[in-house]
Amino acid sequence: MVRQALRGGAESFYLPDFCGSGATLGIVLIVELTAIVLALARQGGHPGAALDFWSDLARTSLFLLWIGLVCAALLCWTRKRLERLTVARGSAAVLALLTAAIAAISATAYFIGHSRLAIGAGAAAFFPSAAWPFVLRNVGIGFVIIAVALRYFYVTHQWRRNIEMRAAAQVHALQARIRPHFLFNSMNTIASLTRSDAALAEQAVQDLADLFRASLSDQRQTITLEEELEVARTYQRIEELRLGRRLRVSWDVDRLPKGARVPGLLLQPLLENAIYHGIEPRPEGGTVRIVGELSGDLITVVVRNPVSERQSQREGNRLALANIRERLALLYGELALVKAGRFEDEYIVTLRFPHVRAHDLNGK
Repeated sequence: MVRQALRGGAESFYLPDFCGSGATLGIVLIVELTAIVLALARQGGHPGAALDFWSDLARTSLFLLWIGLVCAALLCWTRKRLERLTVARGSAAVLALLTAAIAAISATAYFIGHSRLAIGAGAAAFFPSAAWPFVLRNVGIGFVIIAVALRYFYVTHQWRRNIEMRAAAQVHALQARIRPHFLFNSMNTIASLTRSDAALAEQAVQDLADLFRASLSDQRQTITLEEELEVARTYQRIEELRLGRRLRVSWDVDRLPKGARVPGLLLQPLLENAIYHGIEPRPEGGTVRIVGELSGDLITVVVRNPVSERQSQREGNRLALANIRERLALLYGELALVKAGRFEDEYIVTLRFPHVRAHDLNGK
């Protein structure tokens, strides 16, 4: 399941979206498990315990199901209003709203049980005999459960925000790392081209501007895979001006869905590492191979570069790889995979993550 971080949302509102089918299914499962636990806890050792269990389970399930679904519907209906409140006021509003709903449902259940229809059908025994103890007990239990749930959602939300802020800080650090040495090398290359090939120098300046515009942009959290591939190819063209025939890049990405949404700066840093650590130290250069495919709903991208004998003497910067791993884990959870390591005479990086389409981000 694609994480909600892809779609953004109000930072101050920490409750999950109860309007979706997934939340409804989760509420039903939790309600049924709670009903089973309560029915088991009320069982005795008398001969009719089995019959009492099933009748008690049916009654408890129906009652809790009404509470769970009504509370979810209220949170869905009032979500936009709650998003405009502060955390404290929003929590107080949710607590008051849901406890009032529990009180109303409990009182309704009591009056239904004492109606002429229920009494005439012989179903009055399934309903509580006293109104206020029943309502107050349910309100008290509901208040405690809601307060604990709100605390859990708030702590989880803050934890996710801290991870997102850390990932954003690492993206900025990654961008800052791209600027110095690559900028200097590129400007030196462009300066030399201005004396030998003015048209090529102009194209190099345009490529450099496009690359930095893409890498320094903070407007979008995700871009299309086609855009990310173009950023990587732009970087490749600039490095080819500097390294010449020593650098060769083989692209086998025709099977990738170009419209898939991916985090920005996903492939370009891997290509940069492959060139900087694998190709540049080798006098004869080498080939970086990039292979991508779509299998089911999973996208796999593999970046391979030859291992230089001098590579161990150069300080490897693992910031880009660690940043990509953390951002993919944040967005896709356990569905994302990042593997990297040396295999014989090659260094191989493998990325695997879900195929996310544009309409998935819009919640359609």
